[in-house]
Amino acid sequence: MQQPDEFETLATAAFHGERVAARRLAARAHLTEAQALHQVLTLAASQGGLTDLAALLAVRAQARQLDEDRRAARRAQQADKLAQRKAQRAPPQDRWRGWFDGSAHPNPGRIGIGALLCGPGGERIEISRRAGHGNSGEAEYLALTALLEAAVDAGAHDLLLYGDSQVVVNDVNAGPEATGASGLEEHRARVLELMEKVNTSRLHWVPRHRNGDADRLSQQAIEQSPAEEED
Repeated sequence: MQQPDEFETLATAAFHGERVAARRLAARAHLTEAQALHQVLTLAASQGGLTDLAALLAVRAQARQLDEDRRAARRAQQADKLAQRKAQRAPPQDRWRGWFDGSAHPNPGRIGIGALLCGPGGERIEISRRAGHGNSGEAEYLALTALLEAAVDAGAHDLLLYGDSQVVVNDVNAGPEATGASGLEEHRARVLELMEKVNTSRLHWVPRHRNGDADRLSQQAIEQSPAEEED
């Protein structure tokens, strides 16, 4: 009589089709599934030119281990590629870096701005405050303006700037000669003026999930009560 662990060994070695055939054989011949599977695998061993069932189990165990090793190697390779991509996306630590985000609740509505400025010497400046009322485009521009003003005050230069607003990023990157987004012309002019002071000519767009700190700071500002804002 086969023990439960012996059945597990057989079941692990069996292919899906063999498991199906064993279940059908068990029902037809009134055998347990373990007995039927033993017969099916014994037949498979003889058809494959192997001397016995034990030899078949050994061959399949080796094949299964090789397959697991290949999968592990692929996972390691994918993890390495992912780490390389993350490293390539990460801003260099030896330069000033800034992230900005603005929110309007509702849109238009009360504005909260958030920004994070980091320096090569470990400097870290967080901005989180209410900024009146307006729409989302104005909110994004006000957040960027606050970030750039902080950068000027900190003596930052050659600043890398990141934001998740395609409207603002595209508007600024179009350059001073281009026609700005309607209603945002004054904000754009102020931003371009400040960017010259920190020797920066371009914004970099990032998806929202890579702008988490600035988003958190802007949402935090929105949630502030008027009393907290005054403090």
